[in-house]
Amino acid sequence: MRMHGIMRTAVGAAMALASVASSALAQTWPVKPVKMIVPFPAGGSADTLSRILGQELQEKTGQAFVVENRTGAGGNIGTDAVAKATPDGTTLLLTPSSIAIAPALY
Repeated sequence: MRMHGIMRTAVGAAMALASVASSALAQTWPVKPVKMIVPFPAGGSADTLSRILGQELQEKTGQAFVVENRTGAGGNIGTDAVAKATPDGTTLLLTPSSIAIAPALY
């Protein structure tokens, strides 16, 4: 029951992002493949949802969206990789809001 609600929310978010992406097609973003970093293991819900979102965005923008799993330290390794990435808008972090507590824990 809970997973069904999560999936419904994720699909809604993907559709919202896809509609935003389609309205922004007149702009030049993305000009190169977009890396979507998921700080959790492959096969989990965050990974699955990011792959669905990436596929939808790829279809809307015509640019590649690559999902990369960077696991470890409760999501901090992947989050750190995004924080240190070149600020050109082609590296995204896909994580649940629970990551907000990480600074207090680590």
